[in-house]
Amino acid sequence: MEDYKKIKRALVSVYHKEGLDKILNKLHTEGVQFVSTGGTQKFIESLGLPCEAVETLTGYPSILGGRVKTLHPKVFGGILTRRNNDNDKEQITQYEIPEIDLVIVDLYPFEETVASGAKEADIIEKIDIGGISLIRAAAKNYKDVVIVASQKQYAPLARLLEEKGAGTTIEERRFFAKEAFAVSSGYDSAIFNYFDAGEGSAFRMAADDVHVMRYGENPHQKGVFYGDFNSLFEKLHGKEISYNNLLDIDSAVTLIDEFDELTFAILKHNNACGITSRKTMLEAWMGALAGDPVSAFGGILVTNDVIDLETAEEIHKIFFEVIIAPDYAAGVLDVLMQKKNRIILKRKKSEAVSPKQFRSLLNGVLEQDRDTSIQTAADLELMTKKKPLESEISDLLFANKLVKHSKSNAITLVKNKQLCASGIGQTSRVDALKQAIEKARSFNFDLDGAVMASDAFFPFPDCVEIAKGAGITAVIQPGGSVNDKLSVEYCDEHDISMVKTGVRHFKH
Repeated sequence: MEDYKKIKRALVSVYHKEGLDKILNKLHTEGVQFVSTGGTQKFIESLGLPCEAVETLTGYPSILGGRVKTLHPKVFGGILTRRNNDNDKEQITQYEIPEIDLVIVDLYPFEETVASGAKEADIIEKIDIGGISLIRAAAKNYKDVVIVASQKQYAPLARLLEEKGAGTTIEERRFFAKEAFAVSSGYDSAIFNYFDAGEGSAFRMAADDVHVMRYGENPHQKGVFYGDFNSLFEKLHGKEISYNNLLDIDSAVTLIDEFDELTFAILKHNNACGITSRKTMLEAWMGALAGDPVSAFGGILVTNDVIDLETAEEIHKIFFEVIIAPDYAAGVLDVLMQKKNRIILKRKKSEAVSPKQFRSLLNGVLEQDRDTSIQTAADLELMTKKKPLESEISDLLFANKLVKHSKSNAITLVKNKQLCASGIGQTSRVDALKQAIEKARSFNFDLDGAVMASDAFFPFPDCVEIAKGAGITAVIQPGGSVNDKLSVEYCDEHDISMVKTGVRHFKH
């Protein structure tokens, strides 16, 4: 076949050598000759395999502290020569340039060096020059050359060699070229982002871990997750995680991270339908479930403490999609795993969610910082004559955390660190409040002495008027309306305390 190419000579120059020995031995048995540099040459020779030094091929030593090794026409000419081009053939013959049919190369660990907190001089030295050039050259000439650009591609190459020997088709070489350009583009994105230092002068984002979902938000939509889910969670049990599961999981962990006390939350469609902070896990679970036992069906459960056996036996009584915890006590998994489809995740403490958020729209991408603003008692500014009680301040801060993670327009009602109800995703803040009050009453919550949080200011006093009628005694809001005084005056007249945070928490 015209597109079938035999590998006769390979250039090998890698940072990561684990798993390379089997490939090299197989290539050697297929009669492939090796050209290499420095440590890789020594590694090849340590296997008892012959290897030509790049310096011998080029006639130049490695110079500038190793910065220049392979950047030479006898290397790049051998890679880039077009085997079916008569002029190329004539020139490589004239200059005695041997053809190179396989390039195995990887890149200095730039991202790992940045993440380690290394000095800038050390980081700069991890910007690969020769390696990235070899990758691009070999990938560009994929019609004749195989390029293996990362350790992740060792396995596909090894399988190919075992199945077919040292020969490849155009489809196989194009696959390796595609993977190589993924490596090079991701590497350059990381370098750009380091130099950009968060200025956002251009948008560059790369992710190598790809998980194709069964479908997207709906069955007729395609869905793909780009990211290393396993660095955040250990999946202990359950069915395949879906696109919608991932959205809920993200909402669940960002919400629970707001709380230091033992807290249990139940989410549905990215919003909390029940959440409570208590001294024991069982109390926290029962309080969260009481918030909305109807919506809890098929929900996402999350807590920030170890789930004990007593609580697990209660949780087991309902149907849920996902449960997330930092750990599970002895016997808990035996209970929860009785339902084969339940997704059970153990969260890894060392990792955090991305500090950035992205959304595609129109013909571009929106980027913003994740809303990590957390208000404390010290951040609250009293707006009314009446001061909230200490217990009310705790509830106000609790409610404010919840409204921050609820779809706008949003109102949350809280009493004794328990969500009584929320009104979410409404076009009117008045409707959101009415929805919350009606829902709380439907689950027999006594709102006398409860507090209210709003994700944005009150342009009119209508919300505090309705809240008063429901028994609300304290309110937290961002403030900032030109009509703030109207709500404040009403609160002063009706013995309601109001504080403002100065921070709006819209969520769309």
